[in-house]
Amino acid sequence: MSAQHARDRSAQSKVTVPDSAVLALVGTRDANLRVVEELLTADVHVRGNEITLTGDPADVAFGERVFSELITVVDKGGQLGPDAVRRVVGMLSADSGESPAAVLSLDILSRRGRTIRPKTLNQKHYVDAIDQNTVVFGIGPAGTGKTYLAMAKAVQALQAKQVNRIILTRPAVEAGERLGYLPGTLYEKIDPYLRPLYDALHDMIDPESVPRLTQAGTIEVAPLAYMRGRTLNDAFIILDEAQNTTPEQMKMFLTRLGFGSRVVVTGDVTQVDLPGGQRSGLKVVREILDGVDDVHFAVLDSGDVVRHRLVTDIVNAYDRWQAEQDADSEQFPRRSGRGGQFREHA
Repeated sequence: MSAQHARDRSAQSKVTVPDSAVLALVGTRDANLRVVEELLTADVHVRGNEITLTGDPADVAFGERVFSELITVVDKGGQLGPDAVRRVVGMLSADSGESPAAVLSLDILSRRGRTIRPKTLNQKHYVDAIDQNTVVFGIGPAGTGKTYLAMAKAVQALQAKQVNRIILTRPAVEAGERLGYLPGTLYEKIDPYLRPLYDALHDMIDPESVPRLTQAGTIEVAPLAYMRGRTLNDAFIILDEAQNTTPEQMKMFLTRLGFGSRVVVTGDVTQVDLPGGQRSGLKVVREILDGVDDVHFAVLDSGDVVRHRLVTDIVNAYDRWQAEQDADSEQFPRRSGRGGQFREHA
């Protein structure tokens, strides 16, 4: 392509940033701006509160959309950092038809100046599903916010008096639910398995209020085995680490649902710790309840990980490894031989 022809195809656009949004837009030490320059194909030049985009018309138009969304995020009080910039560009690149600013500015819960919001499009769909359905399954790898967002929605529902109590439960599968074999009091036995739920609660409720609410029964944190035989009315109920339930336990839990209650079940089907090759209740339930009205399955993936960026790479690497293992097992199935089966050793 000749230089003249390239110039003929070149476009330029100027974006004016409100003075109040300039510092938040460019970021500390221009960190946000550097990410934008890295991700956009169009050339970006900033002078004062004016941003000039130069390049192919389509690239310039995309850059305009990116800066428009970033400015809207800042205007709505959203926190704009390098990760948020990457998510805005990623959502626009996916061309989902939804506004990234609407996703990143959706307030769920605020406490002491800190606001909990979804950070990806899938997370927003998950939060919306909790509002619209009685039973929601949040399935995805570690770090995708499936439990944290469910907890935030539970606290929001309690504060809005939509429910009278919050019930948080997990299977204590690491102890085989044989808590009697562990040393200490009952509280000391179950505390390690429930501690992550308490940690999330302390982020959302004044820590000094948690013991009072727990003692009053407004918040209950208990092992899954304690749910048996109960009917839970007017409650927001969260079952965490549900991949470690058996199909029987999952059925038992879901049938605790009473009037005026909502249920969120969270888990990662790639991290099943059940002994003896038992099937995961979280895997089976999707086959059973698929298509049932008022039940929703929300799936999150590595693109929704909101922890350190390396966690996304780790999740993707494990997924690739698992796919290779599955392909190998299909190509070379286990065979029976004299003395029993040949087994793989970890």
